[in-house]
Amino acid sequence: MTDSGALATTIADWLREATRRLAEAPAWQAPGDVDVSPRREAEWLLSAVLDKNLTWLLTWPERELSPVQRAQAETWLQRRCAGEPLAYLVGTRDFWSLPLRVTPATLVPRPDSERLVELALERLPVDGSVLDLGTGSGAIALALASERPLARVSALDRSAEALAVARGNGATLGLPVRWLESDWFAAVAGETFDLVVSNPPYIAEDDPHLPVLGHEPLTALVAGEAGLADLRHLVATAPLHLAAGGWLLLEHGFAQAAAVRALLVTRGFMQVQSWQDLGGQERVSGGQWFGASAPVRGDEEGRAC
Repeated sequence: MTDSGALATTIADWLREATRRLAEAPAWQAPGDVDVSPRREAEWLLSAVLDKNLTWLLTWPERELSPVQRAQAETWLQRRCAGEPLAYLVGTRDFWSLPLRVTPATLVPRPDSERLVELALERLPVDGSVLDLGTGSGAIALALASERPLARVSALDRSAEALAVARGNGATLGLPVRWLESDWFAAVAGETFDLVVSNPPYIAEDDPHLPVLGHEPLTALVAGEAGLADLRHLVATAPLHLAAGGWLLLEHGFAQAAAVRALLVTRGFMQVQSWQDLGGQERVSGGQWFGASAPVRGDEEGRAC
């Protein structure tokens, strides 16, 4: 069988051939999950095509695929081998157990961002207020709203297309979030929150890993100043929108934790620290704000928790 021909008829044969092609495709990369292999990716892809779960798929390996199913599976496999995220092919991605619609206008939510949600929930009062900056598909804001039904959750994005996706996800899930089109804090001038969270652009323009992310919106990925420009802006301006004792939590690149902690300490945040993601990398940093008159404290060396 050649790559240009039709794939095998049975589920077992299709999965075997698709696994080989994914493993040999230079543009394919695991989507950020733990222990994801080409085989598991092939199973997810075919499950989506057949609209069946993995248990069904593995229970009936000798089932034959119809010509329509084979054609759709082949089209999706070709696109996935070219590096297009599976979430864009399927149109959905689960985050915090919430099914979210995603499009090329939004980043694909990563499991590592669930660490940001966990840390936020530890610091968000039951009836507190939280602002999610650069919400994209609305993943973080909706996860927080699902766990804190009495909290006041606001989320903003400068992309009207991304915000439309987020608003649609909120409506589908029935979760009350205030959606705002805004360049960072512009739309919430004069407002303060108990918690501000963000997964901002933090990849440097010359990062060698950037090409494999080419299907996702670059404006949501890339920042100047070696990837620190937006992080620096948020650290500088967030205190204007934090209540006394409020927290700022920022997701960032695995090698940026020390730089972000230094920015937080210099700005006057307290309790500054970093936390590890699922892979043991320092992925989230944050600090607590008590006002400009508070003494400048924090662990400049930082500790990953």
